[in-house]
Amino acid sequence: MGNTSPRLVSRLKRKRRIKKNIFGHQDRPRLSVFRTSKHIYAQIIDDTDRITLVSASTLDKEYSDNKVEGKKVEIAKAIGSLIGKRALDKGITKVVLDRNGFLYHGRIKALSDGAREAGLIF
Repeated sequence: MGNTSPRLVSRLKRKRRIKKNIFGHQDRPRLSVFRTSKHIYAQIIDDTDRITLVSASTLDKEYSDNKVEGKKVEIAKAIGSLIGKRALDKGITKVVLDRNGFLYHGRIKALSDGAREAGLIF
């Protein structure tokens, strides 16, 4: 790992600690969230079969066609509603949130609020 900033090391420690207790099953898959300074990614994963069921990000064509102008928090909420809509189309209603070591604040919280408003339960 080339970048060993204290923030990254702390996030990876939190990620390992959280990941021990979170596992996505077929009846309740895992909603994994990852963010960078420019983009945010979310995917719903079934860990038993090791497949991604649904994904959404700021790089998706559907998002770029209906682009949300505003702050990053508003964009994250739009991505949350997009993944919630896609999950409901696939028949997924309950998920487990995997925040990937990020603090439940700001964009991560906005994405989960958007997914809840779209109909996901977690």
